[in-house]
Amino acid sequence: MKALITGITGQDGAYLAKFLLDKGYEVYGTYRRISTPNFWRLQYLDIFEKVNLIPADLVDASSMVEAIKIAEPDGIYHLAAQSFVGTSFEQPIGTGEVTGLGVTRVLEAVRQINPEIKFYQASTSELYGRGHSSSLNENSPFQPASPYAAAKLYGYWLTKEYEEGYNVHTYNGVFIIRESPVREIEHLKRKIYDTFAEIAFEIKKELYVGNLTPKSDLKYAFDYGEPTCLMRRQNESDNSVIATNGAYSVKKFVEKTFEVAGLDLLERQRK
Repeated sequence: MKALITGITGQDGAYLAKFLLDKGYEVYGTYRRISTPNFWRLQYLDIFEKVNLIPADLVDASSMVEAIKIAEPDGIYHLAAQSFVGTSFEQPIGTGEVTGLGVTRVLEAVRQINPEIKFYQASTSELYGRGHSSSLNENSPFQPASPYAAAKLYGYWLTKEYEEGYNVHTYNGVFIIRESPVREIEHLKRKIYDTFAEIAFEIKKELYVGNLTPKSDLKYAFDYGEPTCLMRRQNESDNSVIATNGAYSVKKFVEKTFEVAGLDLLERQRK
């Protein structure tokens, strides 16, 4: 089996590549050409030499066509996106081009080259937006609250439309929050445990966090590989939330990180 992962240099892409390699897949991955190569996650997971890297850009349809022709994959895992909510407010047009229309470019390449290729779209819990007070599932209403979420919602519905309108085999997997040692620094929990490491080594003295009460699901990024792969291997299209059905507050995460770092939370609070 051959798989093509867009966004293979990100947290989810790198862990998915490792999972598929462990299962015996031949793995290809697209990456953007930038002045400073961003392969450190693949190197950290010791798979850099095991994947086949193809330069491509989601705003360049021809490069996506070329990537699919080179890889000749059985399945495509589309993980690449402009994925930061804050950045999407600063760059709403760019976010729409990459995170929204980028899905169209990949799906259209699949339709033209080989509609039998199974396409997996990595969706996000940001589709649900704010204001929910109960557990969410596949039937919960979407209320996107950022340009990023709106672009992702476009990708979600377009993925379904290519199944219904063009008979492309498509799958939407709604990811809930994932964490790992290779998480992007822009995300809250990565900032928290990075700061605790600096406190433990006496580089910093304090951690500043805003609201401690919000709760969300939480899972190790590598563990998303199996349900993602299982969804894509189904004969019929699927749209599923991938989560643990747990709820963990920011406060609980801070307390647990204190514990893991070997720091005394009460003592620190007294100081």
